[in-house]
Amino acid sequence: MGSFYFYTMSAAHPIGVFDSGVGGTSIWQEIHSLLPHENTLYLADSKNAPYGNKTQEEIIALSIKNTEWLLQHQCKIIVVACNTATTNAIKVLRSRYSVPFIGIEPAIKPAALQTKTKSIGILATKGTLSSDLFYKTTKEHANDVKITEIIGEGLVPLIEKGQFNSPEMTKLLNKYTQPMIAAQIDCLVLGCSHYPYLIPLLKNMLPETIKIIDSGEAVARQTKSILERNHLLNTAMEKPALDFYSNLDTNTLAYLLKGYSTKIRINKINF
Repeated sequence: MGSFYFYTMSAAHPIGVFDSGVGGTSIWQEIHSLLPHENTLYLADSKNAPYGNKTQEEIIALSIKNTEWLLQHQCKIIVVACNTATTNAIKVLRSRYSVPFIGIEPAIKPAALQTKTKSIGILATKGTLSSDLFYKTTKEHANDVKITEIIGEGLVPLIEKGQFNSPEMTKLLNKYTQPMIAAQIDCLVLGCSHYPYLIPLLKNMLPETIKIIDSGEAVARQTKSILERNHLLNTAMEKPALDFYSNLDTNTLAYLLKGYSTKIRINKINF
């Protein structure tokens, strides 16, 4: 850890969360639901979204930049709320910084355990599907399962613009789900933190027999577990500080978090 970051971690310090954009708010909502008294600091690097089409070197560099910004704001734990950043950069982050990191990767293991047709689908970014960690997880947990991998090209930019139910979104999702339906999948793994916002649309397109699985709840539980282990759970019952920062337009962020509008603060930053 760089000398700049030698501060004593306190339970009152915030949980830091970063993503390539607004998608990680789906993870933040699970964390806030489970740990309502924790202060949180969310960084949306929307200017550089999506990460899924970038090289591993670029993803690592952006992840380091995001991490250092959160550490400057004294975050006690960092949630990498981006599948692409986790699968490509978390090993480097853990080797460079002493703060605990929580990653998010596609929920292949629960899907492999739950499938009855032995056929699952994974909708993710190119950066996630081509990563070593994804390959290792698949080999370890889903060796006897048929996997239909689909790159969700174009989905993240539409979500960043708040175009969840646009004709273009419907057209893309129809295109991406057809091969999965044809493969008789019974579990669809959402391998990007942006994608849970597409669940209502996906439910209208997919047979009821297909279960949609994302990682949000598991990430929240793991965050709580690591905080407990490090004696960093915030036991103060005061109103928490819930701060969101974006380096691009904040309208989609505000739309996705409208249910929390009286509790949160959204800020635009040059970053």
